[in-house]
Amino acid sequence: MIAKETASRRESPGNAALPLAGLLVLDLTLARAGPTCVRHFADWGADVIRVQPPDTGDEEVIGRRDGSDYQNMHRGKRVVTLDLKTAAGHAAFMELVKRADVLVENMRAPVKHRLGIEWEALREVNPRLVYGSISGFGQTGPYTHRAGVDQIAQGMSGLMSITGAPGGGPMRVGIAVADLTSGNLLALAIMMALYERDRTGRGRWVHTSLLESQIFMLDFQAARYLQSGVVPVQVGNDHPTAVPTGVFPASDGWINIGASSSKQWANLCRIVEPAWLDRPDWQSQADRSRNRAAVHAAIASKTAERTTGYWVGAFEEAGIPCGPIYAIDEVFDDPQVRHLDMTPEIEHERVGRMKLVGSPLNFEGSARGITEGAKTTGVDTVEVLRWIGYDNEQIEVVTGVAPA
Repeated sequence: MIAKETASRRESPGNAALPLAGLLVLDLTLARAGPTCVRHFADWGADVIRVQPPDTGDEEVIGRRDGSDYQNMHRGKRVVTLDLKTAAGHAAFMELVKRADVLVENMRAPVKHRLGIEWEALREVNPRLVYGSISGFGQTGPYTHRAGVDQIAQGMSGLMSITGAPGGGPMRVGIAVADLTSGNLLALAIMMALYERDRTGRGRWVHTSLLESQIFMLDFQAARYLQSGVVPVQVGNDHPTAVPTGVFPASDGWINIGASSSKQWANLCRIVEPAWLDRPDWQSQADRSRNRAAVHAAIASKTAERTTGYWVGAFEEAGIPCGPIYAIDEVFDDPQVRHLDMTPEIEHERVGRMKLVGSPLNFEGSARGITEGAKTTGVDTVEVLRWIGYDNEQIEVVTGVAPA
């Protein structure tokens, strides 16, 4: 039903349907982790209905809706206002659930149970529903009722213990990596559940947490500990094992160099200082790793003599991974970034012309579907309630206002 009724709302500029056209997604998310998940669905054609509670008049919250972060996180959605604490609001929400393919939430367990919107309740009214959840620490266990935020998860996952310069104390990553990773992983889990539903006809509850997602992202550091008992430590900009790999000065900035193989090391020496090829203490990868500080100091003394552009060109020609270290404004001025169209521009009814951060996904034959920013609270409430069959009297009961 929803596929036929809503697919026409979301089409790419070339009139080719976007990959997720026809899916109806209910968005009950807050903060960053949940909206990161839902953004994939909105960007790629799903009809996303964001269900928000009534405004409390909080000036800070209302003001943020026109801010860059909110616009970037909540673009491309319809927005309805429903008070799930009331019988009328809850009933209207359950009508949406009957029609939905996916629901995404990141509430604490007691909250969703108190509102009567937990998985066990919703699958009774829609067995095909894929219900996606993000929590701080997991849906079960001793920490299930604890609130979790990004930096707490970074610390408890061990990530902060291996981030930063040696001896500098724990350091958070410069982005909300736990929020973003858990949101991206939940989107993947939801798509897996939708694929399974094609075979079984039934939905499933899929969930992850900030803590689980960050432990997963520890990757080879975690695997090394689990298999050999080695506890990773901070190594700053250096790679834990590959030498030379790290940050080096240029005369006009900084560059990253990754010459981790023996062939790349030989090529680097030929460009920077051929005499290093004959040093007996730098012959093997193990030798260079043991003498990391001396190797890196020698390279730094040479790279500081020439510009970033010179080194990037010379190393790239020799097959050595190398790149400049940009400030954020320089990122978006890079010709490759401009070519990748990572800053789609839209017209917003209140904000005006603005740029958003583009989707990193590419589907040949479909242009990215970002066409509108985040809307004001409740702007689509009447339209959506009429779509589920409510008449004017029923709409007034739900909203408290007679529809025009």
